[in-house]
Amino acid sequence: MKVVIIEDELKTARELKSMLLALDEDIEVLTVLRSVSSAITWLSNNPQPELIFSDIQLGDGLSFEIFQAVKVEASIIFCTAFDAYAIRAFESNSIDYLLKPIEEGMLQKSMEKYIRFKEHLLNTEQPGKNLEKVLIQMDTGYKQNILVNFREKIIPVRAIDIQLIHASAGSVFLHTGADKSYAVQYTIEQLEALLNPRQFFRANRQFIINRDFIQNIEYYFNRKLIVALKIEFPEKIVVSKIKAPSFLKWMEM
Repeated sequence: MKVVIIEDELKTARELKSMLLALDEDIEVLTVLRSVSSAITWLSNNPQPELIFSDIQLGDGLSFEIFQAVKVEASIIFCTAFDAYAIRAFESNSIDYLLKPIEEGMLQKSMEKYIRFKEHLLNTEQPGKNLEKVLIQMDTGYKQNILVNFREKIIPVRAIDIQLIHASAGSVFLHTGADKSYAVQYTIEQLEALLNPRQFFRANRQFIINRDFIQNIEYYFNRKLIVALKIEFPEKIVVSKIKAPSFLKWMEM
């Protein structure tokens, strides 16, 4: 999850970043922007993040000016010491409104709300929201086979046979059991979009897992989960405490 923080108080920005990483180590804070002008410049010249945390009163104006000047598709969570701007916040693509000082419990609830909101969008999105994904699904639906190159041959790997997808050192591997793994040209994000989400779950930035090959789930410290597979794998597969409720709900589907 790629996040941008708009906050003119550096100490507050650092504390927010620390709390976000404590909730989910896979969150990537792309930048901290400290003014209206710098935020407009950055958002106009860089790929959009998934989520923005924004203070409202900045040194050179109100952050609402940013979202009037730049078309922002990212969801926004406003963070402020004043509640007088609540109505305007929800008119600016906001999904939540946190009062400072931000408490970890309230931040977690906001992040869980965002994940539910994101899941709802994925289930109801219309053409134009994510054109590449929509075109793929209109053409073939979710992938039934993934083609891999193996010893000068092209092999179709059935999606239902993929036990685990693992991203490591810039490469992505499909694991199909019996010590078989295949490197693929897809990114893990592309595979997440191509495979049926009822069957496959993106546990974290490294792993996508197939529900049919889950042995059990263990509680881990800080309300995280560890997923044990029916195959042996040397690395722990950890689901963050933010994703844990969604993962458990998915397991019951």
